Amino acid sequence: MRRLRSRVTHTVGFAVLLLLTGSMAVASQSIELGARPGELINTLPQGSLRSKLESCAANPPGRSLFSIGHRGAPLKFPEHTRESYIAAAEMGAGIIECDVTFTADKTLVCRHSQCDLHTTTNILQTPLAAQCSTPPDFSSNTPFKNVKCCTSDITIAEFQTLRGKVDSGNKKAKTLQEYLSLSGTPKAALQGVTGTLMTHRESIELFRDLGVKVIPELKKPQVSMPFEGDFTQEQFAQALVDEYKNARIDPADVFLQSFNLNDVHYWLREEPEFGGQAAWLDSRYRDKSFSPANKETFTPSMAELAESGVKIIAPPLWMLLSLNDEKRIVPSVYAIEAKAAGLDIIVWTLERSGSLKNGGGWYYQSIKEAISNEGDIYAALDVLAQQVEIRGAFSDWPATTTYYANCMGIQ
Repeated sequence: MRRLRSRVTHTVGFAVLLLLTGSMAVASQSIELGARPGELINTLPQGSLRSKLESCAANPPGRSLFSIGHRGAPLKFPEHTRESYIAAAEMGAGIIECDVTFTADKTLVCRHSQCDLHTTTNILQTPLAAQCSTPPDFSSNTPFKNVKCCTSDITIAEFQTLRGKVDSGNKKAKTLQEYLSLSGTPKAALQGVTGTLMTHRESIELFRDLGVKVIPELKKPQVSMPFEGDFTQEQFAQALVDEYKNARIDPADVFLQSFNLNDVHYWLREEPEFGGQAAWLDSRYRDKSFSPANKETFTPSMAELAESGVKIIAPPLWMLLSLNDEKRIVPSVYAIEAKAAGLDIIVWTLERSGSLKNGGGWYYQSIKEAISNEGDIYAALDVLAQQVEIRGAFSDWPATTTYYANCMGIQ
């Protein structure tokens, strides 16, 4: 049995900004897919998919819009940092995500949640910890049990003094060192790795220089809106668009997204050039009456979504896949209905489940009986690409998706 070695590199002809000794320098960027794709392919059973993927090992990699960097490349660098975004581009992601929230002075910044600074930055190691919504309680045996630090607790100037870290925090910890420790976790190798936090405006400039498109998510505020009585949800949604307009970014290069359908409808109504390709992140799985196997539970229906102007729907992976009687992976009823309504589909998130050896966890729950090894990520992705015909896939390690897209000729 031939084992595939995949470490392909290809230099592309555009500039990338790198942070060097406090100044911006221009460097030639290479797409580097590394060993991960080959390692996954080597665990696939012999068959047509494995043979096809093996045949592409020597091909020079290229950028693909099918490959979307989820928060950058957070399996390599802390999420939503300059370093993570550059790593995603180096892995061939054609689109990169900045989740967008705001600071106390209403500056838009890249964070997955408005209130995740205690797990994703070094704020607890700084005097700014005292400004957190819920600071550590050192009178308790578990001082970090309820800690909560939000971007809206601090100004943009204060935000920019922080460093990004791997998303983690031990609520049972008795000391700060214990709270921050990654020992004994799958992320242990990233202990001490930090990254540069970014404003949304800075991400726009970086992505333009990297030559990638953008997929910003308007995050649900964790503070009451209107914030401070004068910053409404619609103003927040408009502020996001305004930063692209002010930077003269082509609307065709921007895929707005939100879990709030009202945000998508606002963009469709007020900013149709941008709203025309906005994605609705579908969270109906939180509704106990919803089943991706039963179209009668889809409220609104796929046809109603399309009629309202929505063009792209973005569900988690498991909602798009199911098993047939032979326990083979096939498109779900949800996927079939979305396609029938003419909706484009973006899926989230590959490379986020940890080991796939025991069914793959939450993201693979609908097909867990068919998931038994790491290479099954490609078995699932193949059905998503070839049968569901998704437009793109988010990944925490974009090289995996880039390799597949390059091999299958998906631009």
